[in-house]
Amino acid sequence: MAAYRIGIIGAGNVGGTLGKIWSGRGHDVLFGVRNPETAEPVGRMGTLAEAFAHGEVLALATPWSAVREVLQSAGDLTGKILFDCTNPLLPGLAGLEYGNDNSGAEMVAEWAPGARVVKVFNTTGFNVMADPEFEGGPPAMFYCGDDAGAKAAARQLAGEAGFEALDAGPLAQARLLEPLALLWITLAMKYGYGRDIAFRLLRR
Repeated sequence: MAAYRIGIIGAGNVGGTLGKIWSGRGHDVLFGVRNPETAEPVGRMGTLAEAFAHGEVLALATPWSAVREVLQSAGDLTGKILFDCTNPLLPGLAGLEYGNDNSGAEMVAEWAPGARVVKVFNTTGFNVMADPEFEGGPPAMFYCGDDAGAKAAARQLAGEAGFEALDAGPLAQARLLEPLALLWITLAMKYGYGRDIAFRLLRR
């Protein structure tokens, strides 16, 4: 298994959880935040610029409202593997900003030209990422992208986090994974299922 230098862009619930998991698996993780001197530490902290420079793999885990600004201030990300862990949610969970003929992940690829973007770690909550054990087996973690090497990294790192990593196809498949994320969020937050739920792919 490859050991990666990973830059976590954002140190909130999702970023903090994934960073702790990957640090525990022997990867070299640096969290990037706007003000590392005042942020609550969740691991080794640096600026956004330092995390972008550090990571051969980058995990984008900021609020959707900050994504474009953060990426456009990142400099040249050509060749970097960029995991898009965000969802383009409208306020009040009213829907998605992009859908049908576009996706948040495809906008991420547009805002970070040259980066090898993979949509992943967006279809379940951070609590499930922190503890993915269920009686029925590991939850599914779908990922999609256009670069085989970047998808291999996503498959490895999702597996190390305790998920069944499932290739969902090219990056345009994020048009389906982002609504799946909204389904999880609304089931968990609005319709009484609670946050301890996850999707799993059954076969026969």
